[in-house]
Amino acid sequence: MATKVQLAQRPEADELLGRSPLAALVGMLLDQQIPMEWAFSGPYTIAQRLGTDDLDAHEIAACDPERFAALLSEKPAVHRYPGSMAKRVQQLCQYLVENYDGDAEKVWKDVDGGKELFKRLNGLPGFGKQKAQIFLALLGKQYGVRPEGWREAAGAYGEEGSHRSVADITGPESLAKVRAFKQEMKAAAKAGK
Repeated sequence: MATKVQLAQRPEADELLGRSPLAALVGMLLDQQIPMEWAFSGPYTIAQRLGTDDLDAHEIAACDPERFAALLSEKPAVHRYPGSMAKRVQQLCQYLVENYDGDAEKVWKDVDGGKELFKRLNGLPGFGKQKAQIFLALLGKQYGVRPEGWREAAGAYGEEGSHRSVADITGPESLAKVRAFKQEMKAAAKAGK
């Protein structure tokens, strides 16, 4: 799967995201209530603290929950809420072990179409509709995973040339555009209350 991405804006973290389907999924899972670069640097930090060069769903699923939470809580913490996110990462890995032999790529490999891929992503622990659509758009736009109907299944996040989400980040310039879009959305939501 080796793909060149710039989601974490850190070469070593982006290199892992580009070659590890599980790292990409975990980064997406962590992408809430913290800056995107922090979220997508998380998988690299976790791998480093586990003493490996990649994430392993079997290893993470089997890890003692308190030890894993402590690992994510070490300074600098992997997330603003390291304890609850440690639990979510382990739930995701347990689900992958039970349903996909621990192979994250099997979630999207040989999928029949965009709707099916959306359904699979939406079924992952910690992935709601929006997160599933954003990750589907990320797979299509940056990882070359483009089953028939993927743009439609990704909703507005699948639109070509948009700057709505992490799916559209290809460097510092696009990151700034996505940030500006998110700020506009927040302002509009606040004004609508």
